[in-house]
Amino acid sequence: MFKNLKFIDHTLLFSALLLTALGVVIIYSISFAEGGSSLYIQQIVYAVLGIVLFFVFNLLDYRTLRGVAWIIYLSGILLLVIVLIFGRSGPAARWLHFGLFYLQPSELFKVISAIYLSAFLCDKEELSFRDILAYIIAVLLPLILILIQPDLGTAVVIFVIAAGLLLISKIKRMYLLALFLALLVMLPIGYTSLKDYQKERIRTFINPTEDPWGAGYNVLQSKIAIGSGGFFGRGLGRGSQSQLHFLPAQHTDFIFASLAEELGFVGAGILIVFYLTIAFRAIKISALARDNFGRFLSIGIVVMFVFQAFVNIGMNLGIMPVTGIPLPFVSSGGSSLLTSFISLGILGSIYLRHRKLSFEQ
Repeated sequence: MFKNLKFIDHTLLFSALLLTALGVVIIYSISFAEGGSSLYIQQIVYAVLGIVLFFVFNLLDYRTLRGVAWIIYLSGILLLVIVLIFGRSGPAARWLHFGLFYLQPSELFKVISAIYLSAFLCDKEELSFRDILAYIIAVLLPLILILIQPDLGTAVVIFVIAAGLLLISKIKRMYLLALFLALLVMLPIGYTSLKDYQKERIRTFINPTEDPWGAGYNVLQSKIAIGSGGFFGRGLGRGSQSQLHFLPAQHTDFIFASLAEELGFVGAGILIVFYLTIAFRAIKISALARDNFGRFLSIGIVVMFVFQAFVNIGMNLGIMPVTGIPLPFVSSGGSSLLTSFISLGILGSIYLRHRKLSFEQ
């Protein structure tokens, strides 16, 4: 079995490693200015574990996930319930503490949702009303639990994964139109149920200059940081906005702005090129998949990556509202990094199995 590792998708692995390396370098650069923060060391540790998981899920036949998809789903729901009871991090309950590391179940549920919903849809000749109702319930249950934490960004990612998979399924246009109209009706209700700071983020997105020293501060500083980077960047450790802490959340939400300030248009361009490489590679793998489950699963994963990268970069540029969605492989955060490597490992497994290799040896 291990001899088949030479057939792994090197494009996926190389792209992931380069993005992770960029993230570690930027986190180190910012941490060094803070007097030796260990954030970059934690990121390296999670990266090593993530690489191990990438190979594990490459070797694992992705088709086995289909048979246990409901178990994975229920386990994820259980973790979301547990984190509401025992998880704490400031005003939000998002992380579980397991001795040496923290786990954010909502991050893992991104890939869990792709697995379960792909298994649900792959055998449906045409979705009936009962199927659609069951699908909606399966999506709403984790969304409600995640929104209670509250974690709007992750909830939006899972919703987009579910919507993307539904769009490529065999669903009648009448049902699709009805769901779209229902969503439009629910949007005002959903807005009124948001926390005050979440509403403020949306208003800031519409007019960031309305409160430049308050709600609009983050986005304005991010745009200043990106602009100050110029073509080649100011150099590692020399970004005034990130190094002097004018830019908030420079390790996580606004790490793209930190990278663009220090590595410039060139560094940001390289970052985007490798995200596009992963996206196009995942789309090709979906076309190569030997079964519907593999096709759905690879599309679900590419939707997850593309949406997260687009929204994170977009909120750094001020063209998307600030939602707390991490930049895959780059933002500081162990759960996000592990989820990203697991997802790419599954894509690699789909690629390996289309080659009709022998996995019995």
